[in-house]
Amino acid sequence: MAREKEVVMFVVDRNQDLIRIDKFLFDKMPNVTRNKIKDGIKSGKVLVNKGPIKPSYKVKPLDKVEVSLDREKRADEIKPENIELDILHEDEDILIVNKKAGMVVHPAHENWDGTLVNALIYHLKGLPEMRGNEGRPGLVHRIDKDTSGLLVIAKNEKSMASLADQFFNHTIKRKYQAIVWGVPENNEGTIDVNLRRSIKDRRVVEGFANNTLGKKAITHYKLIEKIHYISLIECELETGRTHQIRAHMKHIGHPIFCDKVYGGKLIVKGNRFTNYKRFVENSFRIIERQALHAKSLGFIHPSTNKEVYFESKLPEDMSFLLDKWRKYEVPKSY
Repeated sequence: MAREKEVVMFVVDRNQDLIRIDKFLFDKMPNVTRNKIKDGIKSGKVLVNKGPIKPSYKVKPLDKVEVSLDREKRADEIKPENIELDILHEDEDILIVNKKAGMVVHPAHENWDGTLVNALIYHLKGLPEMRGNEGRPGLVHRIDKDTSGLLVIAKNEKSMASLADQFFNHTIKRKYQAIVWGVPENNEGTIDVNLRRSIKDRRVVEGFANNTLGKKAITHYKLIEKIHYISLIECELETGRTHQIRAHMKHIGHPIFCDKVYGGKLIVKGNRFTNYKRFVENSFRIIERQALHAKSLGFIHPSTNKEVYFESKLPEDMSFLLDKWRKYEVPKSY
C-alpha cells in the first residue's frame, strides 16, 4: 500500500491578531502538544508562505501555514460507501444535505468510515477539494458529529470558490435551534465573547468576557419557547468558531441540554427531588446528544448570483424531548 506523509495547511483569518506561530498552531491542532509544535518549527516542519520561520514568528492575516506531520497518511483512506443521505436540494453546482446526529462529517483519526464524505464520494464523482482542506471533497464547512442539520456541498470548483469566499467573509446566513437549560434573562440578545481552546482540556472551548484572549465570536439568540426549566432558542451565527454556540450558551449559564462536554448533561435548573431527577434522567435517554440542530442556510448561489434559502424540520429526538417537557407537570412544592 502506497503511503505518504501528511501535510496540513491553514490560511490565517483576515481578522487574526498578531500572535506567535506556536500559539496559533496550538489552538488549531488540539491533539498536538506545544512542545511538539515548537520542535516541529525548529526542525523546519512548519512553513509560512512556503518559507521556514522561527518560533518567535507572529502570524499575520492571510498567512498560509503548512505543517508536515510525522504520522503517515493512508493513500486510500477515503473509500466510497453506499450510505443513504437526506438530500433537501441538488442542482449542477450544490447539494444541500440534512445530516443526522451521530454522523461524522469527514474521515479522521478513529473515524475513517461511515462519514458524510464517504457517502458523498459514493454518490458523486469528481468533487472538488479546497486548498488546505485536502481529503475533504466537497466540504466548505462542517458541524459537530452529534449536531444534526444542514450542510452545503460544493459540486465543482466554481461553487467551491464562491462558497468558501462567502464563509470566509461571514456572509453565509446560518440559524440553529437549541434546547438549553433555563430561560435567558432577555427574549433576545447578542453574545459577543471571544473563544479559545482550554489549556486544561483541548477538546473544550472557553469564553473570555473581557475579549483580551481568544478569537472574536458573535452569536445572536432569540427565545422561541420556555418550558419549565428548559427553553427552545434560535441562534444566528455572525462568526463560525469551533463549538461556538455550545461554548457561548455555557458561558452565559444556559448550557445546551444533554451536552456532556459543556455541562448540559447535569441537572442545571430545578430541584433535585427524586421524581424530578428521574424525569430529567429519562429525558437524557431520549436524546443522548447535545440538543442542537443546524436549521437553515442562506447564501448567494454560485451560478445564479441570487440569494437562496434552505430550512429543515427539527429532528424527532428534539421534538419528542420538547413534547415530554410540555406535558410534565411541575409539583407546586417546586
